[in-house]
Amino acid sequence: MRAIQVASFGGPEVLEPVEVPEPRAGAGQVVVGMAVADVIFLDTLLRGGWGQEFFPRELPYVPGGGGAGEVVEVGEGVDPAWVGRRVVVRTSSGYAERVVAGVEEVTPIPDGLGYETAAALLHDGATAIMMDRLGAPEKGEWVLVSAAAGGAGTLLVQLAVEAGARVVAAASSERKLALARDLGAEAVVDYTRPDWVGRVRETTGGGAQLVYDGAGGALGSAAVEAVADGGRFVTYGTSDGFAAPDQEAAERRGVRLVFPLLDGPPKPDAVREVLEEALRRGAEGRLRPVIGATYPLERAADAHLALAARATVGKSLLVI
Repeated sequence: MRAIQVASFGGPEVLEPVEVPEPRAGAGQVVVGMAVADVIFLDTLLRGGWGQEFFPRELPYVPGGGGAGEVVEVGEGVDPAWVGRRVVVRTSSGYAERVVAGVEEVTPIPDGLGYETAAALLHDGATAIMMDRLGAPEKGEWVLVSAAAGGAGTLLVQLAVEAGARVVAAASSERKLALARDLGAEAVVDYTRPDWVGRVRETTGGGAQLVYDGAGGALGSAAVEAVADGGRFVTYGTSDGFAAPDQEAAERRGVRLVFPLLDGPPKPDAVREVLEEALRRGAEGRLRPVIGATYPLERAADAHLALAARATVGKSLLVI
């Protein structure tokens, strides 16, 4: 079968199309025939060798974290009724025509939800629901969403707007800022400008009560200054490593810092529950992922290049 393989850590050029044996389902496992593979920024970091202490990858490996498709085979101990069911699968690979996973790693796709939309909610939908619960936006308060045109950022804008919050969206181009406005953001700020934090504080009258950091790194650390005294800062961004704000300064201002990713991958039961909610909201039309780019499997390197260049608006997918 066709797959993308990483034989050595490096740039996008290490993503090589290969032919590999088809996986077989062992006890407690299923094989999913993939229709769409999810692509997230974390994939690009792991490809380069980052994050081995949190997300270990043993070379050679098939990158990705799952996607959407149909169960084509079940192993011993698995209900045969799974065969033929449309599912999302969240596992340690995905850039392939077929993937094998534990039956606990697959979740049925609700009726009326297409493969691409389901795959787009697999990680970013679950992340957005988790961050929404941690941040708990309230009616009338200002919420800053940085990287607001990314896969999770676009969903967090929607969730905050649904909660009745006033959203200021930070992104890096007019195209991305226009998208945030379309999703309901009341104000937008270009975070490539040196005065962007000051503009957020001015717009919000002293800072946002809640900040979602979808960038990480230096940009995420700077975003703490956009939090109002007594506010909350929730970070999930890793595009330039983790945010590393001055925790003592934040404590003096009464700012609560939340770093969920430092605890490692969330527990499977927690992931399943928020993923089911994301898919349910998607089927109801209450959570609409923005799919900005799709690529055939063989062009996985192009998808990674676009993500690294910040050229992608919304979600990237591989259509298999």
